[in-house]
Amino acid sequence: MKFSSSLIEQAVLEFSKLPGVGKKTALRHVLHLLKTDQEKVNYFAEVIINMRNNIQYCNLCFNVSDSNECKICSDFSRKRNIICVVENIRDVMSIESTQHYSGLYHVLGALLSPIDGIGPEQLTIQSLIERAKTNDTTEIIFALSPTLEGDTTSYYIHKKLADMPIRFTTLSRGVAFGGELEYTDDLTLARSIMNRRPLEDMVK
Repeated sequence: MKFSSSLIEQAVLEFSKLPGVGKKTALRHVLHLLKTDQEKVNYFAEVIINMRNNIQYCNLCFNVSDSNECKICSDFSRKRNIICVVENIRDVMSIESTQHYSGLYHVLGALLSPIDGIGPEQLTIQSLIERAKTNDTTEIIFALSPTLEGDTTSYYIHKKLADMPIRFTTLSRGVAFGGELEYTDDLTLARSIMNRRPLEDMVK
């Protein structure tokens, strides 16, 4: 792909670095912006810069937030005794879109993977343990990938809180989890939440 303008070429190169965006799609985006009103393009750029510079992470659940506490954690109409443990913020968005879960969340940031050098210290597990012990938590739902890493993470957390009177459940299998959770349709995900099973059943 040859360009008559190095500015266009640089813009296409940067757009093509986005997930799922090839150079042809990047070129379409760049040419669209080129034809767009200057003020709208400036506003678009300001929104991206403002988001990147000012985004925060919730002090409680580690979800993305505009302040120290996200809108979900600060919503006292939600069931504060239930915590849904997820790998990343995309999973929070996917579950929220079902409108069938009214508890709180805890974002781990990744899954335990000794091979990749990811241990408990690299995740927000200790914060979750402290939340569960200091709050009146009655249930922890594991919405993690049904892989070796996901199961290892679930069982590690379960072991750390085994002495607590907490019910540990996991979403029913047969639904994509982790990075693919966002591609699961809302109905399937909603049923998986409603039909969640005790964690102990998954190891039998």
